[in-house]
Amino acid sequence: MSTPVVSTRVIAGLAVALLAGSMVTALALPVVRISARTGTPWSLIIATPFGLLLTTCYARVLWASFLRRLTWRHRLDTAVVVLIAYGVPLFAGPDWAPLPMAAISVAPVVFARPAAAWAATAVSIALAPPVLLAIGLPLPVVLLYALLLLPFIAPMTYGVAWLCHLIDDLREARAELARRAVDEERLRFARDLHDTLGHTLHAIALRAELGERLATSDPAGAGAELAEIQRIARSAVHDVREVVRGYRATSLTTELDGVVAVLGAAGIRCERPEPPGDLPAHVHGPLGWVAREAVTNVLRHSTATWCELTVHIEEGNVVLEIVNDGTPGGARVVPGNGLTGLAERVGAAGGTLETSAGDGLFRLTAGLPLALEPGAGLREAVPA
Repeated sequence: MSTPVVSTRVIAGLAVALLAGSMVTALALPVVRISARTGTPWSLIIATPFGLLLTTCYARVLWASFLRRLTWRHRLDTAVVVLIAYGVPLFAGPDWAPLPMAAISVAPVVFARPAAAWAATAVSIALAPPVLLAIGLPLPVVLLYALLLLPFIAPMTYGVAWLCHLIDDLREARAELARRAVDEERLRFARDLHDTLGHTLHAIALRAELGERLATSDPAGAGAELAEIQRIARSAVHDVREVVRGYRATSLTTELDGVVAVLGAAGIRCERPEPPGDLPAHVHGPLGWVAREAVTNVLRHSTATWCELTVHIEEGNVVLEIVNDGTPGGARVVPGNGLTGLAERVGAAGGTLETSAGDGLFRLTAGLPLALEPGAGLREAVPA
């Protein structure tokens, strides 16, 4: 599954383009009306620099707030937006009545502290009706603005900023979960190696010292100690192999427990399926690897909110199917190294692996025969 997670920059860029485009429209309409009324292009010539300045500062503030990059320079941009938004209508008349919406739009996102953001939003909304009355708009029109339009502008930009921040937080949380899982696995591996080899290596060191002391006074005893050291060393090699084999072992049941726990920790809904009883041993290894790699892809490359795993027997095959809702509409499957490796592993065991994407869903289906086929790879034929 190679569908990338939509980045915060893409969402922020689209939102800024949409909001800044609305600002350009709010500036263009008065210019068109004034030019049509006066029959001269002077309004366009005068309004263009103010419009460019307002739109640029407005877009800079929104972009920085959506990406959590606000600095003191963006406070200056906000001041420019406020001056133009309230000043131009006071000097240029009621044609520019929509401009205060720009100041109201940036007020809730320009301050990091919620109290300051609420205060700035309340002040910007409270200033708009007096300005509209001062430029000569009728009271009913001002009330319409104040009650039905102005209060809903601030939540719009605040909602976009909140969405961008939430996506960043979720991405960081997933990365932290992955780091913790790796750290815990390293600690477990280190602990197992210490428990396995610590006492053995200490015993070898003691017997080597004893053999060194006996080398001249009791050659027979030194030989016995050397033989014991060889026995302990062979035992240690066997123990290490058993530890490594335990880490390499992949069981479908164990992997299902693990992936469901990992998905739940990442906030993705998933229920553990109950595999059919008495599954043959040769299907556990390959299907366990499929479950592990598929769920890793869900965590790394998708925007899934739920994931469904099913294991069933169909036409003499054990079928593992994994479906999630993390694929954008119209996306196509581009196999990467993970999916290619899985297909090779399942194929070596005599099975098939299929992937498909559509209607926002990604589906991975792996099937292995119940009866071990001749020619299937021996390394995949039995669980490690």
